[in-house]
Amino acid sequence: MEHPESAAPASAIPGWRVIRSDAGRYWASREEPFADDSAWGRPPFRTVDADTFDSLRAEVTQQETAAQEASEHQAGL
Repeated sequence: MEHPESAAPASAIPGWRVIRSDAGRYWASREEPFADDSAWGRPPFRTVDADTFDSLRAEVTQQETAAQEASEHQAGL
């Protein structure tokens, strides 16, 4: 039986899979790896977590921004 508050809104964050743990934390994992997903210990992170759904969306935005900045840096922009 699924807990009534365990599911995140469908298609809540496009390109990311969102779950809510039994402990009530939200987790999101990017469906596709970032272009340069080889740097361990620094953004962008493919999986993030947060206490609230709004905080999770902010974390995802930070990861997408970090990936964009890294891509621009590599391209010399």
